[in-house]
Amino acid sequence: MWQTILTKIVKFLDPKLEKYREKKPTVKVKYTPKTLEDFIGVLRRTPRSILNETDRSRISAIMSFEDRAVKDLMIPKKDMVFVNAKDVLGPLVLDKLYRSGYKNFPVVDNYHKVKGVIHTEALNALEIKKTDRAEKYLSKDVFYLHLNDSLKFAVEEIERTNSYYFLVLDEDDSLAGFFTVQLLLDYLLG
Repeated sequence: MWQTILTKIVKFLDPKLEKYREKKPTVKVKYTPKTLEDFIGVLRRTPRSILNETDRSRISAIMSFEDRAVKDLMIPKKDMVFVNAKDVLGPLVLDKLYRSGYKNFPVVDNYHKVKGVIHTEALNALEIKKTDRAEKYLSKDVFYLHLNDSLKFAVEEIERTNSYYFLVLDEDDSLAGFFTVQLLLDYLLG
């Protein structure tokens, strides 16, 4: 019964209230891109007051995501910081690790073969004795990507392994660098 009365009131008042409603301007779409190149052209022509450089970079990163490879974002081997398994985790070694700005460090043997990875969280959470060696704190869970793996594949591996740090191998399966979730986020979010 109440619903019927309310419906009648709404039907009665609706035409009378029409003149008080805001009129929404109609926007005519003058141009619709037909290809990706057309869309990129529209983005380039968009004034900077509407689409700033950060937004342009984000859109570009998202649009090129599937075409990019791990090698485009990774940190090269020459910039990596390694720890020898026999290194004593004293003040000098720890200072070197913290100053690097990285959070993960490959632990290598005397032949420069990777034995595992040390995460700075492990070093922060434990009381390290001045005589403790790096091999005591290494994680043997090491995951790898290849230079030419796509970023899409890297995301799949992140999900599969639940890891955020990967060593990157070249065509000969030699160490080429490392890749992290943070590098991927920085690329996508700017």
